[in-house]
Amino acid sequence: MAESVKLKKEDGTAVVLLNRPEAFNAFDQEMVVLLANTLTHLTLDDSVSAVVISGEGKAFCAGGDLRSLLALPAGPAAGLYELAASFHQAIMEIRRMKKPVIAAINGIAAGGGFSMALACDFRVMAQPAVLRQAYTSNGLSIDGGGTFTLPRMVGLARALEIIGLDQSISSEQALAWGLATKVVPDGKALEEALRFALELKKVSPHSFGRCKELMTNSFDTPFEAQMELERSALFCCADHPDGKEGLKAFVEKRKPVFTDKKI
Repeated sequence: MAESVKLKKEDGTAVVLLNRPEAFNAFDQEMVVLLANTLTHLTLDDSVSAVVISGEGKAFCAGGDLRSLLALPAGPAAGLYELAASFHQAIMEIRRMKKPVIAAINGIAAGGGFSMALACDFRVMAQPAVLRQAYTSNGLSIDGGGTFTLPRMVGLARALEIIGLDQSISSEQALAWGLATKVVPDGKALEEALRFALELKKVSPHSFGRCKELMTNSFDTPFEAQMELERSALFCCADHPDGKEGLKAFVEKRKPVFTDKKI
């Protein structure tokens, strides 16, 4: 049987492909555990400087596999509780990873797929692709960090509109609301995400990682404490080979060459 999560590497970028196309890449327990483990491995892989997540077939990810959950002897509530634990581990790996993580949204991203896309640092959407939270129409509440990321991206009022109406969000609307980074022609999401990953390599990976960490943690940190964390991070960056190269290049009026791969 084919692996439900596939991994390949291209020019230092890891491509994680959700591989249940017959189920629109909806995840069951086995798939989401494999996804979390794959992301953990990539966090520690110094040969990888960026990660792209996409789906095989026509969908990015339709969220949790509700059909399989309804068939569980313990019932869907217990199944969802267990599934969410593993799913949340995968989401935390995305947020804790100091490398850029790009969602290549090739088709519908709904439910957990919607939350996972929002957890990524960037979202490249194919023009026909849509986002849909899909929880409230099924009598469920949002998981995967969606209640944290969504209102911070679009504001509380619009977030409540999205959960109240549960309408599909087109790629054009997602771009206008700040939910999408780029919109590209159909079939080009993964290609553009890989190109975007190459663009990101022009900045220091160590610097990006520090800034991502600071921003991720900023929502739980008082302003004065956040500035102290910034001061410490600034010292660490300036003392890192990338920082030394960047400062030297600035003085010499040339483009820096960042060669240290450790983040």
